[in-house]
Amino acid sequence: MLYMGRLAREAAAELALASTDAKNDALGRMAARLETGAETIIEANRQDLEAAEKKGRDAAFLDRLRLDGLRIAAMARGLHEIAALPDPIGATIAAWTRPNGLEIARVRVPLGVIGMIYESRPNVTADASGLCLKAGNAVILRSGSDSFLTSLVIANLLTEAVTASGLPASSIQLVPTVDRSAVGFMLGGLEGAIDVIVPRGGKSLVERVQKEARVPVFAHLEGVCHVYVDENADLDMAKNIVVNAKMRRPGICGAAETLLISHAAVPTHLTPIVDALIEAGCEVRGDPETQRTDSRVKPATDEDWGAEYLAPIIAVKVVDGLDEAIAHIAQYGSQHTDAIVTNDQDTANAFLARVDSAIVLHNASTQFADGGEFGMGAEIGIATGRFHARGPVGVEQLTTFKYVVRGQGQTRP
Repeated sequence: MLYMGRLAREAAAELALASTDAKNDALGRMAARLETGAETIIEANRQDLEAAEKKGRDAAFLDRLRLDGLRIAAMARGLHEIAALPDPIGATIAAWTRPNGLEIARVRVPLGVIGMIYESRPNVTADASGLCLKAGNAVILRSGSDSFLTSLVIANLLTEAVTASGLPASSIQLVPTVDRSAVGFMLGGLEGAIDVIVPRGGKSLVERVQKEARVPVFAHLEGVCHVYVDENADLDMAKNIVVNAKMRRPGICGAAETLLISHAAVPTHLTPIVDALIEAGCEVRGDPETQRTDSRVKPATDEDWGAEYLAPIIAVKVVDGLDEAIAHIAQYGSQHTDAIVTNDQDTANAFLARVDSAIVLHNASTQFADGGEFGMGAEIGIATGRFHARGPVGVEQLTTFKYVVRGQGQTRP
């Protein structure tokens, strides 16, 4: 592990000076290798899926693990999109001249070496590698045991592409073991080799990383996401948004887990929305008022309001209005992603301003909480902290800055 850290540090020094053309050439080759190696990836993924099924992994887990031709094509497309993004390295964020003639500029530079620890999503191997490379960073990947074979094949293909482009092979390294002690070494920073840790997985993994890491962490603990339907919401829009937010992919962190609905909207909106959810295959757990609308609604407990189901289950609560909805989100939410559906612009503006989450949406599904959907090409994860990166962590969020000062012989009196 220490040797991997030293190699990554050396690669990072070279990547920091790599030209935009060199990085984009590598990204294009990486995408091509994924496409030509799709059958090999799918075969490795089949073995991972069979092993996971034997372990009794649930449907949401298997969905996150599964790769097919379409998902591999999406991974390759994401790499092309990253290549098309402006190169952040060397970009001037701000510049000014002091009265004494000193010219000062704040300029983007890479973070250095990123430690990526993830579990069941093998696509993270490509997303993280592409984003880190574009931002001039080396990456050390530590895949979970369930996705190890798939991730290993993907990482090998990407490394071949990077080497063919003339960049260091150690720009992308996958830890060649599923031994959990490797995670501990990474959290310790590998004697200063790792600059940032990004965990991507379940609550237990993120809790461990946040507790034990000796380097900065970009992460979110849970995705307890809400949709609030206001009395001024268009009914068809509300139904479509709520069903999509919950059911498009229930196992992702941007899936809605709680539906809040204004008491004034109950006569017109509650029954149709609940019916649409149930017809879509969602289990609805509701407060007493919601239960009265449909006998199929199961009673919600206090634990449901803070639950991250990652499954086709949603909790539904009737609230007095905007103030109670915001208070509920503040108490039970995870500062990840929350949405309002309303045609009242003032109400929407109040929600967007007052809800303290990394992502807030008006009249759109919470499933848009994704770096690719934000035009970032891909994301390395979602961060809910307050420092440096918040929301989707893309290319710009994988940089820091330095001050470049130019003078003409000035000395300080």
